[in-house]
Amino acid sequence: STIEFTGTLHTTVVKQVRLKNPSNNTLAYNAILVGRDAADFSLPKGNAVIIPPMKLGFINVEFTIRFLHPAEAVLILISNKVDGVDGATLTFSLKSEVKNIEPVGMIRCKSPCYEL
Repeated sequence: STIEFTGTLHTTVVKQVRLKNPSNNTLAYNAILVGRDAADFSLPKGNAVIIPPMKLGFINVEFTIRFLHPAEAVLILISNKVDGVDGATLTFSLKSEVKNIEPVGMIRCKSPCYEL
């Protein structure tokens, strides 16, 4: 599935990925970011998540919108064996879109149009 990061230029957007464990075993995942713009995305609360049986786990992905062009990366969650049980590898497409541009500041100046 795709996770979209939309916002104003130069703002930071945080998305929370919810992971559900429907099994009776604990699952553990390590997250990595790969792709063209992977360096622009981060995992502020760490790259590991442990999901108890029949519970939910969460991992945060953060992106600061620095450019007008759309950024793309892939979040890969690789399972670690816990109690001899492996979970499925999960992948999420990460995409950004600038919805608004607000000026950081304004400068007023006065000068002649031309001089003889």
